[in-house]
Amino acid sequence: MHKSGSRGEIVGADWAVTAALDEPRRRWAVRVVDGLIDDSGPVGELRARYPSDDFCDAAGCVLMPGFVNAHVHLYGVLAHGVPAPAQPVADFWGFLDDYWWPLVENALDHEMIAAAASWVTAELAAGGTTSFFDILEAPNALPDALFAERDAVARSRLRGVLSFEATERMGAANGRAGLDENVRFIEDCRAEAAASGDRVSGAMCIHTTFTCSEPFIRQAFDAAADLGVFCHAHVNEGVHEGRWCEEHHGMRTLEFYDRIGVASPRFQASQCVQLSPREIDILASSGIRVSHMPLSNCEVGGGIAPVLELLERGVTVGLGSDGYMNDMFAVMRGAFLLHRAATLDPGAISAARVLHLATEGSARTLGLDRVGRLEPGWHADLQLVDLEGPRGLPTPVEAHNLLDQLVLWRSASDVRRVMVGGDWIVDDGEVIGADMEQLRAHTLEQAARLWS
Repeated sequence: MHKSGSRGEIVGADWAVTAALDEPRRRWAVRVVDGLIDDSGPVGELRARYPSDDFCDAAGCVLMPGFVNAHVHLYGVLAHGVPAPAQPVADFWGFLDDYWWPLVENALDHEMIAAAASWVTAELAAGGTTSFFDILEAPNALPDALFAERDAVARSRLRGVLSFEATERMGAANGRAGLDENVRFIEDCRAEAAASGDRVSGAMCIHTTFTCSEPFIRQAFDAAADLGVFCHAHVNEGVHEGRWCEEHHGMRTLEFYDRIGVASPRFQASQCVQLSPREIDILASSGIRVSHMPLSNCEVGGGIAPVLELLERGVTVGLGSDGYMNDMFAVMRGAFLLHRAATLDPGAISAARVLHLATEGSARTLGLDRVGRLEPGWHADLQLVDLEGPRGLPTPVEAHNLLDQLVLWRSASDVRRVMVGGDWIVDDGEVIGADMEQLRAHTLEQAARLWS
């Protein structure tokens, strides 16, 4: 590319991770022009090549791609600390039917949704996340629930893919309204992006096989195909859905999706914790993309997803927070430790691999083009992470240990600057243009309304 006639900005750091699976580079820089990475190379060489460019000197930091959170529920922040049910929850169905649905999702309204979106997108940005996929289920907030959420996401300047989790659990009419919400939103986002360059887009989404009928599922996937987007569903988050499908359809969940003809690369399946060997075969052969949420799987007692086997079989896998804990360093650390423990193998998964899942892997699960690397022609979505500062690493940083130190000992609080599409959105750890105290106060107010 090398647009030598255009003025750009050079971002240079002590270390750079241009792609998670490549060797880290010492004293490396990238040149940003018109929102894209235009060139890269040693800091001194790049500055000499483009002497009129602005220069961001990130000494003491590592330059790396922004995180892509492949699965988040922005509204989930409102339920952090919500009063527990009077009677202990016996199983996953009881958790949903007696607690989560009536006390959280069914109670959401537009103001709650917008407040949560404003707070969490600021939290995501501050922690180095530059793109995310959100799933909203708020059946009593239809219509226009996604539109209420979009305003907040657009202000954050993150790349946000938003969806409404359509379900027939409250009846066929409400299910159709959920599908219609997604269709209208996808179409409107495209018009808005063409007019203003907005970074928000939409996707199709359903809940699960046990809340959606076969015709409804087919309708959702047909609409996704017509619109050229993916369709998301939660799959086997615990043991409940697989057993339910065996009882009602005579086969496991992914076998059912395969039988009705929707198992394809257009399918974005989240969780995928409790899988049979046949279901793993279907994931590997069909091109279904998977998002993995290690921390929330632990929190709900769902189990440990067979991610290492999926990766070995060539399945596209990304990493998400599920809205449980949105610090992607913590999510990476969870994946890094959990799968080593589960396999009794300290070499089962590397820091490079989990960083790949949190960046380029997640971007691929969401179909985001040229996102997740810092190479010429790719989007300038990046973060600068402090290696020194008040919580500086106590051991020398070298190419062989940089990624381990990032995954094991860094956190969202170590992110110093964040850029999306060439625009700085975080500077010196602060989200530009966001009044965090005001956002916090409004979110607390809306959480209190929800809890009441």
